[in-house]
Amino acid sequence: MPSFKCAHVREQGVDLVIAPVNSSFGRKSDTDQQETIDAMQLAAKSAGLAGTVVPIWNIGNRTVFIAPPNWHPFFKSISWNDVLASVNKEISW
Repeated sequence: MPSFKCAHVREQGVDLVIAPVNSSFGRKSDTDQQETIDAMQLAAKSAGLAGTVVPIWNIGNRTVFIAPPNWHPFFKSISWNDVLASVNKEISW
């Protein structure tokens, strides 16, 4: 059964489901990344979590994410350790 850990947070009045993923996620095709995000979004919704799923991963000392453009400043301001410290849910589907 697939599962993922996430940080379900409310930032600036908006719910977010921040999902730390393995760095190999960054090597997937755009289509494969989007299919994974869609599956995670559906699983989060089924688990009763509101908000946009944002996968985030580390490449060396750099944190990479896929988020709506208006959230880029927020995600650029947080560290990988901030994300890991905020993990508070695990979702399976």
